[in-house]
Amino acid sequence: MGREVAESCVDAVITEMLSSYCSGFYANKPELAARRIDAVGFQVGQQLSERYTMERPRFNDHLEAIKFICKDFWSEIFKKQIDNLKTNHKGTFVLQDNCFRWLTRMSNDAASANNNPSEAGPSSPTTENKADQATSMHLHFPCGMIRGALTNLGIPCAVSADISNLPACSFVVRIKP
Repeated sequence: MGREVAESCVDAVITEMLSSYCSGFYANKPELAARRIDAVGFQVGQQLSERYTMERPRFNDHLEAIKFICKDFWSEIFKKQIDNLKTNHKGTFVLQDNCFRWLTRMSNDAASANNNPSEAGPSSPTTENKADQATSMHLHFPCGMIRGALTNLGIPCAVSADISNLPACSFVVRIKP
């Protein structure tokens, strides 16, 4: 029997971690905060992939490992599979989540902040920048998780995130040679 934690608890821990790193520890150094958040995600991804692959045979190639991330790993964490997987067959994979749970509340908050008529004028760009930065910070953790999981499976890679239309999110995985 597996151990589970309520989704609301996980959301609260991640929100508090982001707040601590971005507003507290590294308030004036967002790039350092981003690296630290990614590193925490990396550790979590390594440990989760170790747990989820304990009784599975090793993967034969990169595509099998990426499919594991899209189906099993993502399902364990977010209770749904990745919506779309694309590859150029040259070591680049794009994992598309059309409704990334950790951004659903962000998109509503950012939209309401940007559509607030009382904030029209010179303060609007800074509000939008803060919303963009907060959204970006929320993506460093899952990028680190994906990178940690794949590294644990013997696949060194770089992971970045692309947001085109919130709450949709694409994670770009580039396998290192």
